[in-house]
Amino acid sequence: MIDNPLTTKLKPYRILLASGSPRRQQYLKELGISFDIVKNEVEEVYPDDLKGEQIAIYLAKLKSGALKDILKEKDILLTADTVVWFNDRSLAKPAVIEEAKQMLKELSGQWHEVITSVCFTTVAEQRIVTSTTRVRIKELSAEEIDYYVEVYKPFDKAGAYGIQEWLGSIGIIEIKGSYVNVVGLPTDLVYKTLMDMVS
Repeated sequence: MIDNPLTTKLKPYRILLASGSPRRQQYLKELGISFDIVKNEVEEVYPDDLKGEQIAIYLAKLKSGALKDILKEKDILLTADTVVWFNDRSLAKPAVIEEAKQMLKELSGQWHEVITSVCFTTVAEQRIVTSTTRVRIKELSAEEIDYYVEVYKPFDKAGAYGIQEWLGSIGIIEIKGSYVNVVGLPTDLVYKTLMDMVS
């Protein structure tokens, strides 16, 4: 069996993924990347003056900083953060049902941006890539919002929705940019960056 080009080049390296997201883990597997998961307990707090892409970059770097001391030669640490940016503010992960429903009411019928930054950290260097996708959600009825939030409980998702779930199937009417970025990992940029780093 022939390995894909990235798999071959990564054989001397150990990839560490600091994310509990099953979606990010699945995408790395689909890229053919073997990796170990490392826990990261960083509190995701950022300065109030940051906007959009700046927030995603700051948090991806913040997550890497807490783990930099564990890195050895030939280790590459991946950390990431996704921001849903709407009306000049970040819609973070909702804490309760009513907050999730309110977010979806705001996004209903509107365009918003989904921004994911991925930070690649080694003993010697750090690189960051960012992808921005514009997404438009149809006008959602109160019944649709209630059903989605109560059944799917999107409390681990920025913006209170997952594009790969029911709401994405019935509610996303236009998208400009990378779909996988909205799910949580711009795989094209991850592949390109890793290829550049190990070439």
